[in-house]
Amino acid sequence: MDVISIILIVFGLILFETVSSVDNAIINAEVLSTMGQKARRWFLLWGILIAVFLLRGALPWVIVWATNPGLGPMGALTASLSSDPKVIEAIEASSPILLSGGGIFLVFLFFHWLFLEPKAYGLRGERFFHSQGVWFYAVASIILAIVVWFALKLDPLMAFGAVVGSTAFFIVHGFKENAKASEEKLLSTTRSDVSKIFYLEVIDATFSIDGVVGAFAFTLFVPLILLGNGIGAIVVRQLTVSNIERIKKYVFLKNGAMYSILVLGTIMLLDSFGFHIPEWLSPIATAAIVGYFFLKSKKAIQVVL
Repeated sequence: MDVISIILIVFGLILFETVSSVDNAIINAEVLSTMGQKARRWFLLWGILIAVFLLRGALPWVIVWATNPGLGPMGALTASLSSDPKVIEAIEASSPILLSGGGIFLVFLFFHWLFLEPKAYGLRGERFFHSQGVWFYAVASIILAIVVWFALKLDPLMAFGAVVGSTAFFIVHGFKENAKASEEKLLSTTRSDVSKIFYLEVIDATFSIDGVVGAFAFTLFVPLILLGNGIGAIVVRQLTVSNIERIKKYVFLKNGAMYSILVLGTIMLLDSFGFHIPEWLSPIATAAIVGYFFLKSKKAIQVVL
């Protein structure tokens, strides 16, 4: 891997982590506004350490361990951080399981947003799909059935990985829905700052899963994932305390994040089936999609003004 590829991958990871965590930053800012100064400082200091080193550090290791159980926990840890070509080759050999599961997770994430989540309509057709929300479950079931059918012909474990990705999506979605309900209670009632900090850490863990899973569409080299996602997490924290009201005005950033997720999920699925995807495609596609919706948001702001 040359220097240009490394720079592209890290840049893409930072950008993807940042835009995919905009909702997280908004939730953090709203809850932090109801907390005391001491609690805010504690969260912004220790919360960064937890978000960067614990969550985004542990999740890639757990994923590598889950897809390479023969390595054991310590073996998976050393393999995740190793640059040994033999170790990288071993991880790549098991990558179809990881990529099929991650691809299904991300594709489901996109279609759930398209069919069921409230949004600013950024492209023609989004309003129509949003009005047909009940079809999300049919679309998700058909996609999973097709992927599993073709995966079974190559590797049963790859098919199982796709099912695990589907299961993970619905579990994480359940946590997110519960988190939204908890946020409303936190903002409408008087709760201790400790309970609010605990809530923010839980919601950050939930949102971090999207970024970590998507990161494997950029690279299987975990140190680069740690670097890119870690910097992205710090950027999100900075947005939380400084420019969150300005970020809210860019109403189509969420659209950019979700279309990026669709592209990354598709790349992961294609890669899992043996299609050669150049390593520069994920960061370039992410930058192009996010850039388009950023400019679209900026134009919308100027029209309002």
